[in-house]
Amino acid sequence: MKLDHNTKLGWIGTGVMGEPLCAHLMAAAYPLAVHSRTREKAAQVVQQGAVWSDSPAQLAVISDVIFTMVGSPDEVEAIYFGADGLMDALRAETILVDMGTTPPALSQEIERQARQRGAHAIDAPVSGGDVGARNASLSIMAGGDEAVFDALQPLFDRMGKAHYMGPAGSGQHTKMCNQITVAGTMIGVCEALLYARQAGLDADKLVDVIARGAAGCWTLDNLAPRINRDDLEPGFMVNHFVKDLGIALTEVDNLGLTLPGTTLATELYQQLQSAGQGERGTQALILALKELNRLT
Repeated sequence: MKLDHNTKLGWIGTGVMGEPLCAHLMAAAYPLAVHSRTREKAAQVVQQGAVWSDSPAQLAVISDVIFTMVGSPDEVEAIYFGADGLMDALRAETILVDMGTTPPALSQEIERQARQRGAHAIDAPVSGGDVGARNASLSIMAGGDEAVFDALQPLFDRMGKAHYMGPAGSGQHTKMCNQITVAGTMIGVCEALLYARQAGLDADKLVDVIARGAAGCWTLDNLAPRINRDDLEPGFMVNHFVKDLGIALTEVDNLGLTLPGTTLATELYQQLQSAGQGERGTQALILALKELNRLT
């Protein structure tokens, strides 16, 4: 199995991350067709040269490799299995690549049904947010057939660094580990910044100093400066993170584990949602901690 620049690509989902990823693929001269829930969301990508498709099924007819990157498991199910969905028109040897965060069992079902049709499916969720998408520096965590993963490497290389993690669903399990880590780290970073402000420290200097030591991490480098500027615009939305943490807690139960840190983070993010902050970035956790401490 070998892909080249005549390989026809399809893409579904042109949000904060999907749009720049499409741009990277088109910049590499791959022909691209696109679909999104509303055509307006894909306007920029179409203006750059992508071909619009009216439905996932229409996209499946003309594409050799189809990437999906949408928000909720319900959307994933509708795109793959609903009326005019991908499975309705899937051709043999087509490769499906789900780059969103999806329950592992759903990724396994997509792979099973694709295989029944002589096609292939890879679950390939990502980490790195809007910065990683724009800079083509995402960490891509893939599950499925390793030979199919290997064939996709030239495309993954345009978006970041891809890692093969095992059979179908393994990419999603890896993403759960990622989100569990991110949740705990975000609490630590926000609590440190809150402490610094109350102690009268220079918060920008603090970030520079502790990022050079054992506390150094992506969240400190990329999101702590935004928090210090009161910039809570999304690289990754609270609403999406609550969805991801919900999937993680379901898997935690399935594995017979108890993870109190992840449970606490989920509760804090749910509070943000309830306060109408669901479309803010994940760094908006600082607001929940301020509220808890009755700080303005």
